[in-house]
Amino acid sequence: MRYVTNLPYATKEEEHVTIPMSDGVRLSAHIWRPTSSDHEPVPAVLEYIPYRKRDLTAVRDSIHHPYLAGHGYACVRVDLRGTGDSEGVLRDEYLEREQADAEEVLAWLTEQPWCDGGTGMMGISWGAFAALQVAARQPPGLKAIAIASFTDDRHADDMHYMGGALLSDNLAEAGTMFAYGTCPPDPAVVGERWREMWHERLENTEPWVLPWLRHQRRDDYWRHASVCEDYSSVCCPVLASSGWADGYSNAVTRLLGHLDVPRKGLIGPWSHKFPHLGEPGPAIGYLQELVRWWDHWLKGVDNGVMDGPMLQAWMQDSVPPSTAYEERPGRWVGEPDWPSPHIRQAVHPLTRHTIGPPREPGDEANIPDGGAMTVQSPLSVGQFAGKWASYNAPPDLPYDQREEDGGSLVFDSEPLTEPLEILGSPTVELDLSVSEPVALVAARLSDVSPDGSATRVSYGILNLTRRDSTESPEPLEPGRRYRATVPLNGVAQAFPPGHRIRLSLSTSYWPLAWPPPKPALLSVHEHSSTLTLPVRPVEEPDEVPSSPFGEPEGTPPLATSQVTPPEERWEVKRDLIGYRSELDIVKDRGTVRFEDIDLEAGRRAHERYTAVADDFTSVSGESTWTMRFQRDDWDVRVVTHTQLRCDDTDFFVDATLDAYEADRRVFSRTWNEQVPRDLL
Repeated sequence: MRYVTNLPYATKEEEHVTIPMSDGVRLSAHIWRPTSSDHEPVPAVLEYIPYRKRDLTAVRDSIHHPYLAGHGYACVRVDLRGTGDSEGVLRDEYLEREQADAEEVLAWLTEQPWCDGGTGMMGISWGAFAALQVAARQPPGLKAIAIASFTDDRHADDMHYMGGALLSDNLAEAGTMFAYGTCPPDPAVVGERWREMWHERLENTEPWVLPWLRHQRRDDYWRHASVCEDYSSVCCPVLASSGWADGYSNAVTRLLGHLDVPRKGLIGPWSHKFPHLGEPGPAIGYLQELVRWWDHWLKGVDNGVMDGPMLQAWMQDSVPPSTAYEERPGRWVGEPDWPSPHIRQAVHPLTRHTIGPPREPGDEANIPDGGAMTVQSPLSVGQFAGKWASYNAPPDLPYDQREEDGGSLVFDSEPLTEPLEILGSPTVELDLSVSEPVALVAARLSDVSPDGSATRVSYGILNLTRRDSTESPEPLEPGRRYRATVPLNGVAQAFPPGHRIRLSLSTSYWPLAWPPPKPALLSVHEHSSTLTLPVRPVEEPDEVPSSPFGEPEGTPPLATSQVTPPEERWEVKRDLIGYRSELDIVKDRGTVRFEDIDLEAGRRAHERYTAVADDFTSVSGESTWTMRFQRDDWDVRVVTHTQLRCDDTDFFVDATLDAYEADRRVFSRTWNEQVPRDLL
């Protein structure tokens, strides 16, 4: 990244500005703005997240907010209610109170003498969720948003219930927020009230996995703040981006296809990162794109930002399987609209372990009734699946799929005789029957090289009890034939000549997805089951320059030093005496010293997922977090632990929350809760 210090506007910053809410709670904001805005007001851009602006996101914030301020914007970074140095309690994600707070913050901004009345919202992940959800509420003065790594569907396309199946990231993210939501504010900012504010958080927080487990169907809990319920509610321009390695690769194209506002889409090879910090690379000059976006929509500059294709996407070249990549080779391609007129849906019948050639139109009337192929997968299928949403640290992408295919039903194409490229979401339509009333199917699309190694390209999961409805699931009748469609995550992938395309089907995908109560035998009928690929003809022009983006740049990062080293671990373990398998994940940032505020902060996350043999009720997930902050004689620590386990009828949540001042425990609470399984 190129760090820039010579910007068009000199800037000033205010590190702790309190913004009053209508109920008396005060939120804490960090503001960067042009010095000239004291007498020449500018538009304001809000980032609104719960991840602690004073320390844990301070380095990242220092790269992009001063940069945007130096281009003529008041950049406002606000800690959500109950996080960082803001007052109150954060009880759950995306609540009505959170969004009402955001509207009040935007209204406060428009009233400031340094703001010209125009506002925008930006962010990644939670910040992008917040921007999209607030945009749907149409607050006055919100003129545009720029969002990265987000979803418009909180139930089916977030880390909760992919295809109606419970994801382990439901537990992992709940553990993250259990820790973040119980950290104290900084006494150097809020003064002697810090302990009172901290204990209010500790006493009023429960493990977030509990409400998420209590809503296993798509109900009003999930419909709230899911913009897909009413796309017409979004009335401002949207710049939407994500990465193919992220868990949020689908929402960009859904917004492009459903919104009726000026919109642009950008999808790179990245994991859960801003595009200018993108990993795997290449990262791009995203902040320059934001400046152009804000200049046009907040300042009225006619700069051609809406020219060119609606979607720009990184067409990934074939690579060997690896759990991490520094760079993904490929090229940028553009599509004028979405759905794209360039892309055709190629429907391939599945025959005996083979992906057949695509059907011609009209062939549907002559489909023979084929025999059934069966699979009953062991719990070991899924140990090399990687994370639902990759962060690229520790290395968390899927490994060689040959490790998984032995317990799967596998279909291979013939070796390709010419290049094939896909762009969009593949789908699998299955004519199937199962042996149990509750079952899932995981579908994986892989690129198989001539040496046999298999790189996963995309995947999808479907809880078959929710094949027709996530609102009203129904148990399966063993032996009865059903039709079910499994959508796979969107992707842009080039398959070279000599390679094969592989579809693998399994009835478990642990620990990425929680398994059903009992192993199920899946029968798939050939000929009437299909794989549909969104083919982008290779002769189609790319519609974009070979290098459409500038080099990543930003302002110099905040000064920090590493006090204790970070640690990363991702280990798959198998005990062949007791038949216990384990996935052990450590993400420890070590202790970092923030020189400007004389603070040391440490974060350590430890996840463990276990199972015994093929006992589907033996699975267990654990998330343990330690958060520590220290300055002089102020030494505080929060330790959270959440375990999720099950039997064939219920989930069991055992959780603890402990808080310490120095080595003295000042708060402790334990939860032991039982939640019935609802066809899950």
